[in-house]
Amino acid sequence: MTIDVTSKIEIARPRAVVADFSADPDNVPRWYVNIKSVEWKTPRPARAGSRIAFVAQFLGRRLVYTYEIVELVQGERLVMRTAEGPFPMETSYTWRDAGEGCTHMTLRNRGAPTGFSRLVAPFVAFAVRRSTDRDLLRLKRILEAAA
Repeated sequence: MTIDVTSKIEIARPRAVVADFSADPDNVPRWYVNIKSVEWKTPRPARAGSRIAFVAQFLGRRLVYTYEIVELVQGERLVMRTAEGPFPMETSYTWRDAGEGCTHMTLRNRGAPTGFSRLVAPFVAFAVRRSTDRDLLRLKRILEAAA
């Protein structure tokens, strides 16, 4: 079973502000509840080919995984993938204008669990959706408070 979770939100900030903040891996621990830290494996700034290690706490477990940015279109789209561990994942962000000074952001996580993770995929999908929705709300609060 594959997991494919998409969450969407409107943020009352210009697209450039939302995209610049959310696409910067150094900001990830500020708005992703489960991400505790990041470590750059390649030099900054973020670009296609950049590799960033994330340390997360998810479903009571400590996870360390490295994403590689496979696509970055400034202000429009970011796609990252990891192939390591029991749960290879692709995460993508898209941003588009949503009226005067507002941005529509989509966050999509999809992957194909292997091994034991395959058995608990429906539960993991539910947890990913709940976590992603919370993360986007947190991002919205941070960015709109900065206005």
